[in-house]
Amino acid sequence: MMRENLKNTRRIVIKVGTSTISFENGKMNFTRLEKLTMVLSDVINSGREVVLVSSGAIGVGAGRLKMEEPPVALVARQALAAIGQAELIRIYQKFFDEYNQMVAQVLLTRDGLDDEERALNAKNTLNELLRMKIIPVINENDTVSTAEIQFGDNDTLSANVAVLIDADLLIILSDIDGLYTDDPRNGSGAEIIRTVTDITPEIENYAAGGTSSFTKGGMKTKINAAKICMSNYIDMVIINGSDPATIHSVFSGEETGTYFTANN
Repeated sequence: MMRENLKNTRRIVIKVGTSTISFENGKMNFTRLEKLTMVLSDVINSGREVVLVSSGAIGVGAGRLKMEEPPVALVARQALAAIGQAELIRIYQKFFDEYNQMVAQVLLTRDGLDDEERALNAKNTLNELLRMKIIPVINENDTVSTAEIQFGDNDTLSANVAVLIDADLLIILSDIDGLYTDDPRNGSGAEIIRTVTDITPEIENYAAGGTSSFTKGGMKTKINAAKICMSNYIDMVIINGSDPATIHSVFSGEETGTYFTANN
């Protein structure tokens, strides 16, 4: 069984989207966030290393300012990111403190990873944090990023981080159970695809949208992340983030979510 490989993964990147840690109105889902921090603390206690790539800064910033919708203008979104990122890392540390787990904030930009020296510095920092058993909480540095230097979405960012630190596995927590033959929310009788061994044109056609005003990306960006991972011999799994405990099912080899295997 192909998923048996996942039982032996040691270095894990886990990407959490805005839809996983917040409600549709952009406000934080503290119950889910608390459970996520407990699960990740357990994962570390089991002997694995965890890097968390977390969206949500702009949504948190908008919530702090009691905005119903985030602004469209880049400079306004950058300001919200600055407000929200400080609050987001505070919330994470508060919850992780319950399990004696420290976190560290790391903000990255695409040009920082494209530059060989800066990428090496980032890699060394992340490796040292993992050696110290501290969870790096990574987000794109939206405060300074412009269109030319953006990753654009945290699915792509998380895949690049996985490559940077030579991770064994990327787990993306989504708002649906995995990759379907169609959007399962439109009543089309879509079927979930459990295993993907190659990103074919058919697989790419299955990628559907489904984003809110507080999120970026969709299934299309997750397929792009899978391409990056698989081409660098890193496994990837998409699971539903509504129950963070599903992460444990991935490590037990259960057939949950969609598994993009690099071992083919």
